[in-house]
Amino acid sequence: MRIAIDAMGGDFAPQEIVKGAVEAARDLPGIDRLFLVGDEAAIRAELAKHGETPECIEIRHASQVIEMADSPALALRRKKDSSIMQAVNLVKEGEAGAIFSAGSTGAAVAACTLRLRTLDNVNRPAIATVLPSIEHPFILLDAGATTDCTAAMLVEFAAMGDIYAKKILNVENPTVGLLSIGGEAAKGSKFTKEAFQLLEKSPLNFIGNVESHDLFEGKVDVAVCDGFVGNVVLKTSESVSHAMSQWLKESFASSAIRKVGAGILKASGAFKEIKEKVDPEAYGGAPLLGVKGVCIIGHGSSSSYAVYNAIRVAGTAIDQRLNHLIEEEINEIFGSEHSE
Repeated sequence: MRIAIDAMGGDFAPQEIVKGAVEAARDLPGIDRLFLVGDEAAIRAELAKHGETPECIEIRHASQVIEMADSPALALRRKKDSSIMQAVNLVKEGEAGAIFSAGSTGAAVAACTLRLRTLDNVNRPAIATVLPSIEHPFILLDAGATTDCTAAMLVEFAAMGDIYAKKILNVENPTVGLLSIGGEAAKGSKFTKEAFQLLEKSPLNFIGNVESHDLFEGKVDVAVCDGFVGNVVLKTSESVSHAMSQWLKESFASSAIRKVGAGILKASGAFKEIKEKVDPEAYGGAPLLGVKGVCIIGHGSSSSYAVYNAIRVAGTAIDQRLNHLIEEEINEIFGSEHSE
């Protein structure tokens, strides 16, 4: 596998990006080439901290960086030598099969969509975010790539999520739910009702509408919605998780006996076990499904652990021929001439 990595994207770039790439190069089997794209001097300085550089790592210089505050559309036009753009170009030109970036999500989505184009019979891409639930992880998509959707696009998202759950999360027959305001088929907007009817006719394991509380109770493996709703759900869940963490810290620190109890829980490994269940870095990032080539988008605060896992997931997606399977499933649902 050959993977292009935006070495300058993220809050802790290039340090954590380079560290994660080096660890992946040393530990993961089947890596032919890892392209570290960005400021060559900065990348070399970081590589020097990790001893001998693995032979599969290659630096590709890019003189510009798209910052989080930049407008994605403007930045792609004005910063043609950005690390994101040059990494995407490596996939476009066939030198790499996948890209990872923890930089600007908007820029990554725009660059991949414009340069790589969508898969045959896929109208719009979708960001698929893996989230924890009481029972098992589930996929939420779209989490922000396509805010204005048609009902048919939601079926495309469902098909892409179904394949990702099977091949990456190893779910044999994923359940698919349509995120709405009630479980009954009659609930929802005109848009979701139309999507419900299309999903019901599809060969997917569609279980009907699901509400927000169903997601984290483990009712579905794949939850489908438009990018506007999905992004709100994602950001809200992240905020609640952060608030809960702060409340627990404050509560445990409020008295001597609670501090003792917290120490016992920590020593027992309870906190570590919970952290592992809810740690998004274990999944490396969110795939942008529906584009030609594999694209994994990392959180801006991605550590080397997240980078390592993103490379692992990207490699698995390449090996499993994920995009080919997505095209096959969408053709099965809609027919080979599907388009909006």
